[in-house]
Amino acid sequence: MRRLPLVLAVASATTVAVVAGAGFFGAIEPAFAQGAKMSFFVTSVNPGKGADLGGLPGADRHCQALATAAGAGGKTWHAYLSTTGAGGVNARDRIGRGPWVNAKGETIAANVDELHGNNKLTKQTALTENGDVVMGRGDAVNMHDVLTGSTPEGRASTASGDTTCGNWTKSGEGSAIVGHHDRTGLNEEPPAKSWNSSHPSRGCGLDALKATGGDGRLYCFAVN
Repeated sequence: MRRLPLVLAVASATTVAVVAGAGFFGAIEPAFAQGAKMSFFVTSVNPGKGADLGGLPGADRHCQALATAAGAGGKTWHAYLSTTGAGGVNARDRIGRGPWVNAKGETIAANVDELHGNNKLTKQTALTENGDVVMGRGDAVNMHDVLTGSTPEGRASTASGDTTCGNWTKSGEGSAIVGHHDRTGLNEEPPAKSWNSSHPSRGCGLDALKATGGDGRLYCFAVN
């Protein structure tokens, strides 16, 4: 039997693979398209120093890096965090206008008012940048605490004491307000079900945050 030259054989095999494998490229395209649409997520990991995020700029860089790795780096991402003191910042004022959708294209809120009102955040919709569900109360490891430093309205707290772990620069003593991404807690009171303002953490280090019921995760929003 006559053999095809090696170059022709490879070219023929490649052509067949491209034609027959068009479905392969079609399979990966939606993943990139979905990533490009995403405008909200819960971080899959902490940067490594608990609530010491390097301030707001460091927290934003963390959101941006995770979004970029997930295919959504074409947007500007900010962490949902408030700061206190002179020049304090409200989390609600730094996340854009919405609407926001998760990694699966599900809308969690149409605008800032809905986000802080009747939003669609649940354990099933508060997904990571990779589209994964974050473990919550009742799972093997409870990770439902998300750092916010905010009131239910998304504003900086006026309570006495540290509510932002030194405006996100401490990894030792201190405290930060956290929310429950799964909207569940020890009772049926509103704070237990609050996604952004449930209770203070026991400390600012990663071990302290884990002991409280989380692991130093953030909410990230695309501002454009």
